Amino acid sequence: MDTFSLLVEGVAVAATSATALYIIWGIFRTLRSRGDERESKALPHTGLVSVDELSKDQVETIMKVAHRCRALVKQRGSTDILKGKILANLFFEPSTRTRCSFEAAMKRLGGDVVSILDVGNSSVSKGETLEDTIMMMCSYSDAIVIRHPKEGSAVRAVKASSVPVLNAGDGTGEHPTQALLDFFTISWFFPYLLDNELGQPLRVGCVGDLRHGRTVHSLVKLLSRYNVYLRYVAPDGLEMPDELQQTVEHMFRINGLKPDGRQTSHRNIREVLDKVDVLYMTRVQAERFSNKEEYERFKSSYILTSELLDEFAPQHCKVLHPLPRVNEIHPDVDRNHRQAYFEQAQNGLYVRMALLSIVFGKSQQIR
Repeated sequence: MDTFSLLVEGVAVAATSATALYIIWGIFRTLRSRGDERESKALPHTGLVSVDELSKDQVETIMKVAHRCRALVKQRGSTDILKGKILANLFFEPSTRTRCSFEAAMKRLGGDVVSILDVGNSSVSKGETLEDTIMMMCSYSDAIVIRHPKEGSAVRAVKASSVPVLNAGDGTGEHPTQALLDFFTISWFFPYLLDNELGQPLRVGCVGDLRHGRTVHSLVKLLSRYNVYLRYVAPDGLEMPDELQQTVEHMFRINGLKPDGRQTSHRNIREVLDKVDVLYMTRVQAERFSNKEEYERFKSSYILTSELLDEFAPQHCKVLHPLPRVNEIHPDVDRNHRQAYFEQAQNGLYVRMALLSIVFGKSQQIR
């Protein structure tokens, strides 16, 4: 074959290869575009007030983004995809983990944060309404995180806001971002949770102040989309609210799960210790009691020790707690292999990075 023929054949092969590459690139762009669209819809455009706003698909999309955020932090530490964006942290109640993890999440994504941390030094102390505070903060930021002592405050904030609002806890109502990081932690240790087809249920014990605990309220609603059994352990007067149990039962039904026996109530923690895969401890919250004597009566209802775990709990059981703890988990549990609450707190960073990246439509840039 002469040189000219070889040249022609080479051009033809190159053209064919180029066409194939173009087709492959087109398919890749289509799939990525669908992924972008799916992730951009993982949160309502107004932000997140309640786990009720999330479908199973949305929850699992948030989990996937959180896993990518975890890998990003482990490998590179940070990115600049939110450069130029500002998050307003409005905390009308004390907070350590939630406030700091949101701030760290925003900064690891390249954004910045402005905060109201001391209500006494803000215009709220002068009588400014929540709505006016929110509208002013919209002028200074691109998204808002709010924690407030009154249930329903997050809904009020959303109605007043022109930017997305993330609920970081409203009174005894909900704490959806905590529930998502709890779910991330549970599914990390027990990945079969995400696959109901396996037929292996996850058994979760919830212990402590279940009446006032907004973290556990959000968590059980989130878990009710999956094949779980919930064991509630609380002293008389601090039980899981009946209305919430009815909501959970309804969620089981609409997700194709027979609710019979999936929720049971107990007084003694020993009744459930040998029957749970996850033990979710909560503190009795002094700030929710108007009567100090009543708080003192309840605060030491349950104290988990390493000895108690070793005697009754399965080896694979994991102990979670939204923190802070008071005296409901003895420090010796910190050295027990079932302890997972410090890793749980760390996971808050990855989940909140995921939420912020989705809010700003940048989650697909986390690779």
